[in-house]
Amino acid sequence: MSKLKVGIVGCGGIANGKHLPAIKKNGNFEIIAFCDLIKERAEKAKEEYGTPESRIYTDYQELIKEDLDAVYVLTPNNAHAPITIAALKAGKHVMCEKPMAKTYAEAKAMVDTAKETGKVLTIGYQSRYRSDSQYLKRACENGDLGEIYYAKAHAIRRRAVPTWGVFLDEEKQGGGPLIDIGTHALDLTLWMMDNYEPESVMGSVYRKLADQKETGNAWGDWDPTVFTVEDSAFGFIKMKNGATINLEASWALNTLDVDEAKTSLCGTKAGADMKDGLRINSVKYGRQCVEKPNLQAGGVAFYDGTAEEPTDIEQRVFFDAITKGTPLTVKPEQALVVTQILEAIYDSAKAGKPVYFE
Repeated sequence: MSKLKVGIVGCGGIANGKHLPAIKKNGNFEIIAFCDLIKERAEKAKEEYGTPESRIYTDYQELIKEDLDAVYVLTPNNAHAPITIAALKAGKHVMCEKPMAKTYAEAKAMVDTAKETGKVLTIGYQSRYRSDSQYLKRACENGDLGEIYYAKAHAIRRRAVPTWGVFLDEEKQGGGPLIDIGTHALDLTLWMMDNYEPESVMGSVYRKLADQKETGNAWGDWDPTVFTVEDSAFGFIKMKNGATINLEASWALNTLDVDEAKTSLCGTKAGADMKDGLRINSVKYGRQCVEKPNLQAGGVAFYDGTAEEPTDIEQRVFFDAITKGTPLTVKPEQALVVTQILEAIYDSAKAGKPVYFE
């Protein structure tokens, strides 16, 4: 099978740290074009991941004119929707980084355009492909937990504010930790519950530590003058079937209870969490018990096998969806609901009252 011809829009951190290495490792893609507002970044990406014939652009409108099968949208959040929609209308399949968009309206337009064009659209929620996530999803689908009626979505860092790029820029990103890492935790939780019908949201958003100095931050002190987003946010989500979800997200919070891109689930038959590896708690034969599946890849003394990385699986699923028509793991309609809830948490916090959905 011939390689898929793809173009990369956005050659910054997420491209170089996640997608480009995984694309190269996959071997079934040929990167025809690189685009970035900073030309030097596109040139550097071409050097490492392209071919001598790969083209360089600073305008995505020019890139999507190329004879491409797919486009990767790896830009700040405010550019996700316009680039994705333009690429889909140009007849390209699209892998867009998370979150889907800054707003629900933008994300909805992306979903509608994918349906109109018949092109594949997926969002970069790679946490679904982790071994613990895959195991827990199978348990949920098998009914091992019963009816899941309460859950927590965890995205808590103690002092790990990203100080590079545009992470602290509300205009370009749409928010801070809630839209950055809270989005992964919420996506995992909704996916495990297989519940995408929110009824209402109550949110609280804080900017309490952003003006402090000598912060102890993992990546060095942040600049308070450009820190225009929240440092923590919390949401209480009620679903139409009565289930409830607590979502917690922070880049900076005075806590030792640190977890990121994890979920805790409570069902009528059992519960599960990712606090100390994957743990499934239940009652068997009248006794409380905890099961911890061995998710390591190795099996025998002379073979230390390694599992496929989540980012590798993500690329394979995208390739197969385009070439074989196999189902997507991350459907755009699901990512749309994640954006809808995140936006509602911000709106609720501003208004000081719940947001209700139709």
